[in-house]
Amino acid sequence: MLAPHLKKNRREAGLDEAGRGCYAGPVFAAAVILPVDFHHPLLNDSKQVSEKNRELLRPIIEKEAIAFAVASASVEEIDSINILQASYLAMHRAIAALKKKPEFLLIDGNRFKPYPKIQHTCVIKGDGKFASIAAASILAKTYRDEYMYRIHEEFPQYQWNRNKGYGTATHRKALEIHGLTPHHRKSFQILPGQLPLF
Repeated sequence: MLAPHLKKNRREAGLDEAGRGCYAGPVFAAAVILPVDFHHPLLNDSKQVSEKNRELLRPIIEKEAIAFAVASASVEEIDSINILQASYLAMHRAIAALKKKPEFLLIDGNRFKPYPKIQHTCVIKGDGKFASIAAASILAKTYRDEYMYRIHEEFPQYQWNRNKGYGTATHRKALEIHGLTPHHRKSFQILPGQLPLF
């Protein structure tokens, strides 16, 4: 059972990111403030929820949330400041975009760059512990998947509609044959010493 909050009578936003370990595409983050009484039987860490159920949950979360926001950091930003800092940047952008200011932040994971004037706590595997973090994980994942489907149309040979930019065998094989695209993270050194072919 997911906990509704860490502390009662406080407006808490849950935060999570999606796509940190991918070879291609931006990193996405979501911030969600849920009503204390929010409950949905399907809500869980996005990795434990099927794609069909994630798509079903997304509009429910968006409708029921007190506030939510989704943001991203680009491939260029990932290559410039590194993936960890880019994840924090995407999270900060999501917090800044919330229509209601949270009083406290629940962050999935073990590290975070403090957001000005809002206290936070990091929760390891928080997307399986707190409803607001689980909701953020669903939004971050579905928005990122949607983006990867879109750029798949441009470069179908990498099968981003299936692997979402992760380094699957099919994706790695396509990289060997076709090289890097502008959507690949050059700083990940996926093909050491190889120049982009597009």
